[in-house]
Amino acid sequence: MMCRWLWGWACYWFAATALAHTLPLGDGKISQMPQTGYVMVCQSEHRGRGVMGPSPWIVGDHWDPAQKPMVQGRRYWHEAYINISEVIAGVVRQRHIEGNGLPVSAPTGQFPIAQSDPAFRYDRNPNRIHSQTVAYDLPLQPALAARASCLPMGPIGIALNGVAIFNALDDLGRDAVAHEVQDSCQGHPQEQGAYHYHGPSDCLSGSLQPAQLLGYALDGFGIYSMWDEQGRQLTNADLDACHGRTSKVRWNGQEVTMYHYVMTEEYPYTLGCFRGTPLTLAHLRMQHPSFPRQLPPPPGQGRLRPQW
Repeated sequence: MMCRWLWGWACYWFAATALAHTLPLGDGKISQMPQTGYVMVCQSEHRGRGVMGPSPWIVGDHWDPAQKPMVQGRRYWHEAYINISEVIAGVVRQRHIEGNGLPVSAPTGQFPIAQSDPAFRYDRNPNRIHSQTVAYDLPLQPALAARASCLPMGPIGIALNGVAIFNALDDLGRDAVAHEVQDSCQGHPQEQGAYHYHGPSDCLSGSLQPAQLLGYALDGFGIYSMWDEQGRQLTNADLDACHGRTSKVRWNGQEVTMYHYVMTEEYPYTLGCFRGTPLTLAHLRMQHPSFPRQLPPPPGQGRLRPQW
């Protein structure tokens, strides 16, 4: 309502700073089928390593972002690059994305987390940030699939600044944004050094602007800011089970009405499932050595499918 009396950037700044102090915790919200507010995840068991220290910013089933510490440091990666172009493969126009996984024009914290960093008390992330091989060919005009697909652990999309987007879960299957301590851009590296976001980042250009493209999911659909074209903040109540909606956005240089995902401050933050047809598991393992090493699906079943 305040946006009726404030103008332009002042409106979005006020809205961003007036968000609720506590957010619902996403722990346990994992599903084997599409469900609003849940992550439909391909991996049925989560036995990895996760943050096990105290988390005083988590109380009951809510957590307070303002009370959560951030990893110190401010490093810019001058070798970072991402290139997004249109290519023609046969008769199909595709969006070709290549880069090295490092953030363009955005900083990271200092990793591994130093013992002198106050964040070390809560999260002892020992991983260093390393460049990655990123090469995606996504449909320029993605189409809705017959049914939704599950999300893998590892990359599910890529931000326009070149940083990988992972799903909302940590290695223990918990709400990663709430439990893990990230840097001032809400990012951190995993074991192979892939720097990534699990949710919204303050360092994504346009994140406070209405209906602004922030990245691409690996089924080709866009991931947009949490504000609709009227400047209203979107929540799970406005989105479908895959964390998307159909509305007017700018796409390929034109104003169109189409399906897209929304990056919200509310779990599951980016995607709940794939609504289109994602890249094959084999492609993801080839481009990302960190991707789970599971057997490829049988011939003719090369796309991610839900586990019913």
